[in-house]
Amino acid sequence: MALVVHLKTVTDLRGKGDRIAKVAFRGLSFYTRVLENCEDEAPFDETFRWPVASSIDVNEMLEVQVFNYSKVFSNRLIGTFQMVLQKVVEEGQLEVTDTLIDDNNASIQTSISIEIRYQAMDGTVGAWNDNEFLESPNAPSEGDPHEMDVLLPPQRQSPSKTSAAERALRRAGKGVFSAMKLGKARGQKDDHHRKQDEPAVLEAEDLDRKAMRLGGGLDPDTISLASVTAVTTNVSNKRSKPDIKMEPSAGRPMDYQVSVTVIEARQLVGLNMDPVVCVEVGDEKKYTSMKESTNCPYYNEYFVFDFHVPPDVMFDKIVKISVIHSKNLLRSGTLVGSFKMDVGTVYTQPEHQFYHKWALLSDPEDITAGLKGYVKVDIAVVGKGDNIKTPHKANETDEDDIEGNLLLPDGVPPERQWARFYIKIYRAEGLPRMNTSIMANVKKALIGENKDLVDPYVQVLFAGQKGKTSVQKSSYEPTWNEQIAFTEMFPPLCKRIKVQIRDSDKVNDVAIGTHFIDLRKISNEGDKGFLPTFGPAWVNMYGSTRNYTLMDEHQDLNEGLGEGVSFRARLLLSLAVEILDTSNPELTSSTEVQVEMATAVADNCTGKMDEFFLFGSFLEATMIDRKNGDKPINFEVTIGNYGNEIDGMSKPMIKKKKDSGGDGNEEESQLLENESDEESTDDGEFVSISSSPPLRPLITDRNYFHLPYFEKKPCIYIKSWWQDQRRRLYNSNIMDKIADKLEEGLNDVHEMMKTEKPHPERRLRGVLEELSSACLRFVTLSNKDQNHSSRTRLDRERLKSCMRELETMGQQAKTMRSQVKKTTIRDKLKQAQNFLQKLRFLADEPQHSIPDVFIWMMSNNKRIAYARIPSKDILYSIVDEETGKDCAKVKTVFLRLPGKKGFGPAGWTVQAKMEIYLWLGLNKHRKDFLSGLPCGFEEKKLPKGQNIPSFPPISLLYSMKQVFQLRVHMYQARSLFAADSSGLSDPFARVFFITQSQCTEVLQETLCPTWDQLLVFDNVELYGEVHEMRDDPPIIVIEIYDQDTVGKADFMGRTFAKPVVKMSDEEYCPPRFPPQLEYYQIYRGNSTAGDLLAAFELLQIGPAGKSELPPIDGPTDMDRGPILPVPLGIRPVLSKYRVEILFWGLRDLKRVNLAQVDRPRVDIECAGRGVQSSLIQNYKKNPNFSTLVKWFEVDLPENELLHPPLNIRVVDCRAFGRYTLVGSHAVNSLRKFIYRPPDKKAQHWSTAAKLMSAYAALANGGPISHPTGEIVVNMEPEAPIKKMETMVKLEANSDAVVKVDVSEEEKEKKKKKKKKGGAEEEEDDEPDESMLDWWSKYFASIETMKELLRQQEAAAAEAEEKDEMDMSEGSKGQGKTKEKVKAPKEDKKKKQQQGQPPTSEGPEKKNKQKIDELKVFPKELETEFDSFEDWLHTFSLFRGKIGDDDDHAADEDRIVGRFKGSMCVYKVPLPDDITKEAGYDPNFGMFQGIPSNDPINVLVRVYVVRATDLHPADINGKADPYVVIKLGKTDIKDKENYISKQLNPIFGKSFDIEATFPMESMLTVAIYDWDLVGSDDLIGETKIDLENRYYSKHRATCGITQNYSIHGYNMWRDPQKPTQILSKLCKEGKLDGPHYGPGGRVKVTNRVFTGPTEVEDENGQKKQTDEHLALTVLHHWEEIPRVGCKLVPEHVETRPLLNPDKPGIEQGRLELWVDMFPMDMPAPGPAIDISPRKPKKYELRVIVWNTDEVVLEDDDYFTGEKSSDIFVRGWLKGQQEDKQDTDVHYHSLTGEGNFNWRYLFPFDYLAAEEKIVISKKESMFSWDETEYKIPARLTLQVWDADHFSADDFLGGIELDLNRFPRGAKTAKQCSMELGTGEIEVPMVSIFKQKRVKGWWPFLARDENDEMEMTGKVEAELHLLTAEEAEKSPAGLARNEPDPLEKPNRPDTSFIWFLNPLKSIRYLICTRYKWLIIKIVLALLLIIMVALFLYSMPGYMVKKLLGA
Repeated sequence: MALVVHLKTVTDLRGKGDRIAKVAFRGLSFYTRVLENCEDEAPFDETFRWPVASSIDVNEMLEVQVFNYSKVFSNRLIGTFQMVLQKVVEEGQLEVTDTLIDDNNASIQTSISIEIRYQAMDGTVGAWNDNEFLESPNAPSEGDPHEMDVLLPPQRQSPSKTSAAERALRRAGKGVFSAMKLGKARGQKDDHHRKQDEPAVLEAEDLDRKAMRLGGGLDPDTISLASVTAVTTNVSNKRSKPDIKMEPSAGRPMDYQVSVTVIEARQLVGLNMDPVVCVEVGDEKKYTSMKESTNCPYYNEYFVFDFHVPPDVMFDKIVKISVIHSKNLLRSGTLVGSFKMDVGTVYTQPEHQFYHKWALLSDPEDITAGLKGYVKVDIAVVGKGDNIKTPHKANETDEDDIEGNLLLPDGVPPERQWARFYIKIYRAEGLPRMNTSIMANVKKALIGENKDLVDPYVQVLFAGQKGKTSVQKSSYEPTWNEQIAFTEMFPPLCKRIKVQIRDSDKVNDVAIGTHFIDLRKISNEGDKGFLPTFGPAWVNMYGSTRNYTLMDEHQDLNEGLGEGVSFRARLLLSLAVEILDTSNPELTSSTEVQVEMATAVADNCTGKMDEFFLFGSFLEATMIDRKNGDKPINFEVTIGNYGNEIDGMSKPMIKKKKDSGGDGNEEESQLLENESDEESTDDGEFVSISSSPPLRPLITDRNYFHLPYFEKKPCIYIKSWWQDQRRRLYNSNIMDKIADKLEEGLNDVHEMMKTEKPHPERRLRGVLEELSSACLRFVTLSNKDQNHSSRTRLDRERLKSCMRELETMGQQAKTMRSQVKKTTIRDKLKQAQNFLQKLRFLADEPQHSIPDVFIWMMSNNKRIAYARIPSKDILYSIVDEETGKDCAKVKTVFLRLPGKKGFGPAGWTVQAKMEIYLWLGLNKHRKDFLSGLPCGFEEKKLPKGQNIPSFPPISLLYSMKQVFQLRVHMYQARSLFAADSSGLSDPFARVFFITQSQCTEVLQETLCPTWDQLLVFDNVELYGEVHEMRDDPPIIVIEIYDQDTVGKADFMGRTFAKPVVKMSDEEYCPPRFPPQLEYYQIYRGNSTAGDLLAAFELLQIGPAGKSELPPIDGPTDMDRGPILPVPLGIRPVLSKYRVEILFWGLRDLKRVNLAQVDRPRVDIECAGRGVQSSLIQNYKKNPNFSTLVKWFEVDLPENELLHPPLNIRVVDCRAFGRYTLVGSHAVNSLRKFIYRPPDKKAQHWSTAAKLMSAYAALANGGPISHPTGEIVVNMEPEAPIKKMETMVKLEANSDAVVKVDVSEEEKEKKKKKKKKGGAEEEEDDEPDESMLDWWSKYFASIETMKELLRQQEAAAAEAEEKDEMDMSEGSKGQGKTKEKVKAPKEDKKKKQQQGQPPTSEGPEKKNKQKIDELKVFPKELETEFDSFEDWLHTFSLFRGKIGDDDDHAADEDRIVGRFKGSMCVYKVPLPDDITKEAGYDPNFGMFQGIPSNDPINVLVRVYVVRATDLHPADINGKADPYVVIKLGKTDIKDKENYISKQLNPIFGKSFDIEATFPMESMLTVAIYDWDLVGSDDLIGETKIDLENRYYSKHRATCGITQNYSIHGYNMWRDPQKPTQILSKLCKEGKLDGPHYGPGGRVKVTNRVFTGPTEVEDENGQKKQTDEHLALTVLHHWEEIPRVGCKLVPEHVETRPLLNPDKPGIEQGRLELWVDMFPMDMPAPGPAIDISPRKPKKYELRVIVWNTDEVVLEDDDYFTGEKSSDIFVRGWLKGQQEDKQDTDVHYHSLTGEGNFNWRYLFPFDYLAAEEKIVISKKESMFSWDETEYKIPARLTLQVWDADHFSADDFLGGIELDLNRFPRGAKTAKQCSMELGTGEIEVPMVSIFKQKRVKGWWPFLARDENDEMEMTGKVEAELHLLTAEEAEKSPAGLARNEPDPLEKPNRPDTSFIWFLNPLKSIRYLICTRYKWLIIKIVLALLLIIMVALFLYSMPGYMVKKLLGA
């Protein structure tokens, strides 16, 4: 199929000029030649042809544009002609003459005449007509100047200039994707006619202008910029981008910690079991303790598993939770059920964890059985540096909702079904030789038998199970045709299936290759989704090199760890999933792995064999490591086994392929016939050449060599045969390109935001616009050849789902584009990032086709270093979007060492840098394979291919070469890597370009060198045409080294850059020249290691020589000898700044070379200037500086982004004038220290406006009408703003005026109400203020925090909902969410009525007494208050080398101390008003009003509340923690108060320490584990810098409480009262105030605050006071202008505990707070008592009155009637050993039993936590008792007593004493639903009701696991406190005191003991008379026979002997 356009003429042109036309269709555009000096007619007369792969749609467009051509400027558009091809498609041919239209879509008089032909062949995609491919289209006339170009196919127009027509197009709303080539392509033909000075970076105004032009004057919120103006445009289409990260990240082991908390289990199936939970991660197992006779055990046990493995291995490990019944030392117990998921699933959860989720147990042995119970667990997986946040999760109220909190990732349905996974293994090919046994070689030597030396089998691992195929002996091409079936729940919670070919061997089996199938990529869970399906398709396996050695050093690669370095084999397999119908009786119910035979598949099912052609050319090989420099080097390229000369064994493979190519030979011959005649004769069999000729490298410099590939570039070409599955690769290429473009655009946007360029939102709009049009383009492109025979089901389904996904993505991008505003840009950027991830995920094709290409550098026939290039990246397609991104492009490739050798520093040095050109495509598409090479070469071919145009060359000879001069302007680098033990480096940079290299000078001892040096590379020779060089300069590599006096320089990092190129005929003038300095990110391995600030220009040396080049004029006054500085136009513009340094002190200095630091000094240096601090005379005595502020002046760049770093270095002054470096710190960005004088007018208004809005938001009364300038803040003590309802109200009523104060009457009313309502409302526990303690406050606060978290979650959900709804529906959305927000409230109200204890209900106490709260911070106080660095900053000092791990884990170890101080940078001179301010002290410069730094004595009071989730320290999985506090010389060990076997201990202690700042300012709070024997282990510790807190403006000495009271639990604890604090703050801030006025008002500056004015003392007397008012101001201190900042409230902070042995992994958390009181002030009161609440002693009396309808279990021996011997057993959870039984009611025939029996259960109860506290020894060997906290649950069970066998369990019920259903009044009304909770029943709490009586059902599970009711019990529960119980005692059972009467049991119960004879007579006489007679007779008979046998022998002997 093809479309042919013949462009005849264009007439009626105006004026005279050079004309050129461009014809475009489907994004591929051709240019005509230039017609010079045409007047009114341009006779082009050229024909263009588009081979099309899919039929042309009737709506597609053809476009012709006619330009006035200009050599210098951009071509000017004359007009455009566009037509829809409907007519052409219908008729096949058409001639048209029509007028053109201009920019504004207006018709002009110029007209055009063209002829169009469309040949639609009804062939398949592959049937091309011959001359279409092997000859060039429109072969040009002889004299054509562009001959060389036209031989290469016409390329398309460059996107880097927007022609007016495209602008018109864009205005019409179309994207420019068609004209955009990824990698920012520039066309080639067009390059003759390009506009000359194209700025690489367009400045902002330029963008604005452009935007105005594009937008046609639209509103600025809708303007978008396409990538035309991309900020980084300097990449073009002949080169692809190099990858900067060098090191493979996979395969390197890392630290992981998996922590699992087993909380409880419910609904376990089975009667009366003793369950144990087993937690298994990988191969490690841990068990909980055993709980006796319960189906819902409570454990709360915590397990930790530590691993050090590569991520891939870690995430494939299976976490298995199983419940085992009655396991003990002797037997393993029986499995009840298990649950498994892989670690990866947990890791992909938000925050890497599941918290409080229920795992659903199922029995793998019996899949028909259904659910086996639930286990509630927390699972978290922590890698290094992840932090896990689980202090108080919000949703703990929904705990009992099991179904809603299942342990499943989002999107997995709760009802999972069983499924079979069938993995069919067909065959493999291309296996390597694996002669593992030495015997094989011996055998070969002796017998000469040379069998294939590999015995392969396939092993499949999935979800912790393993299946194997049979072993095929000695076969390189084994055929199995077997299927392995796994049975697993669906969807499975294991992401990957591991398929491995292994070699069977007597000694040990080794892996040949491994492939992972990712289930997420081969299935789709949407409603239009599909089950996992795969193939039949080939998968390629990669691993170590193929030459076999006995000990393969790269064996790990074959196991699938790390990036494979060579092709190993390919395996044909398929996968299918069948959901099982478990009700089917034939189903085998076990989940054992089964292996069966499978039917073979047809040969051609995976695609038609086709011949592929791979061409490569080596344009440059430089930077060859000097280790390889002495021997000749060659490069080998392989694809699969093709081209692998050494160990590929590919010869037989090709032949065999040809034979088996589908239908054998006919197809092959057909293929050959299809090719043109000359092809099949001469070219028929060219032999592949896969490696370059060996050459000896030449020296570049001390470290690197290069190969002399100058004008002669060697080539390789390989023919190979593969199944033709290009469509898969094409689709993923299109998506990859969309993703690349999106990523590039997003990086631009990030860059613009980072460098604060204007209008990043416009760029983002452009990105989204391109994305949406590209997505729609994908849908049209990919929807082509649907009917391909070899497409698998996965291909079809994937295509459908990709099209759906991309279509919706396109729509969303379009919608999003309109929502991008300045304000929303960050959000939208995040969403766009999600698009990117999704695209990358979709683009990854699970079914392989062509294997990847490997390039190996060989030296002496040994493989040294490699590069791996995915084949899809170099695959050719006629359709441009489908072509691989590196196909026919020059790619810079860095070779690296294979396998583990490539880890760490060894892998960071480049082994070789190559410029390589690759092309891979079908052999019949071959004519295009040279099209992308730099022009100007001749082909050198082998003799037999001399005259055949399509014969590939063996080398290219370049005749055209250009000479350039490269100028490298190296200005400075920052944040470099510390390479010396001093913690600094001696850096120099080495710059490589082509085969030259130069170095900058070495700067001693710095991490932020300013080289300010120009390096000039002369006579740089580049091959190829001029215009290509301009857009496609080679890249420059810059490496930074550390100079060592001895040995070789250390590598510190590397970066790449592209120079800006100036051709000799261009002017050296703006906008491109002189180039700007730019930052380049430096990488070391995979981690970043600093930035380089530099500029690069490449200047062509014209015919006139160097005289034409711009002169190199640096500042001349430099005394740097031969070193040239960076010239003036490029170096930054400087202005004078003053830097003021505040020197405070030094802390924690470590020893230097074993000597202590005694007299340290700090040197500050910035841009060559600096200042020194005063000397600290005696560091031990006082580590603070005597002179606080010093300054120096320095010239800094105007552009803040270019500011050099500021270096802080600490030296120790030793005797005899020696100095030793202690440590150093580089401040990389001065931005936060720059002082900008405020702009007077603007400032005033904006703050006023801000404040106004702030108060409106606070909504406690707006400015009502007050004296001008005053802003009134009303404080209303009773309604804290936290609560949701008030929030909602505020939104609802716009006039936010809330009443100022509660009137007295109302207060009285409230009081009365409170007193009245006390009984129902309040618990007896807390009837009045005196009963409240600090813990009440704490728990109330935690509730509030959870509520806030809930609100945040709700708000986040609301925001998301808003995003998802279209803008149009926004308004509806808000209404919705408001209701949603209210909803949780209603629930809670309900629950409260059902009786939940009040302590847990923090925020709901509307009409209860308000408990004052404190603030619980879920993290450290420092994070909340910016590390308290409001004016005093802490800089860590480093010394020592950085370790060579990837991650700078060693950073902590390198810290040798801290410098405290600050700095301020400002332009001089300062405005006068600052210096003229009252009280300005010139000595302190900008640091006015800082406190003195003399030593000061402070009382430090540390309150340690509790620790959570501690890392277990003992073998039993527990720890015995105690607190250790260190401050200076004080060391408090609270060892005797350790808490036994507890991972969540409550300490509740305060410690007082006296300290002197600054000597003792670092507080360490550590938790140790107590051990009976041996030393105690550190669990974890946290460090707090008290000094910064003490001096901070946030006033972190003592938090301010919410309310002021002078007695009770909320007593004011600061020695200074609020009024004193306020007046002090006002004085320090030079504020006017405070002025207290009548009516509860206080005025500070121009703010007025109101509040209550009375305080109650202990006796209830009211006193007048101003304290409340002052406190109100303190709470709102951040709103005070100029000096305001948030003051630290009364709080508890949560700090992570860390252990130096396990850096970066949290070992638990500690809740604490610290108060500090200066000793020179009045002493504070005693510490608050926060000792843990003592549990309260209670007694629960349970009377079992009667039972009814109990199932009858026994058949009577004699009468055969059903009956039961009933008794009832009861116990409180956790106290099974104290279980109590009633007596037995024998022989109940109706299930009725009468007992009148009382149980007594004494217990200790913590009301606040709703838990019973039990202390008991864990085992006989325990040293001490362990305290357990368990929910208060009462269990009642009904049993059937048996005399001889074990009693039978009939049923039971468990009542949660806090919330259980109220019993039914009568037995009739008592139904099963009461116990299952399926119906809403009123819930009661025994702690509120005290006494409850009623009927409850007994439940048990029947054979089918269904719940059934097995009886009813009438019981009475009575709860008394210990004191009450003592006052009114009651007896156990029916004993005294207060005895219960005997039950009245009916006579039928035949009680044996009362009348045994009667019953015996009854039995004997009536029923069993005859039976008894028969038995007696039989016995007599037996006795007689026995006697006969006994006496017979004796008698006979007598007879015989005749005695």
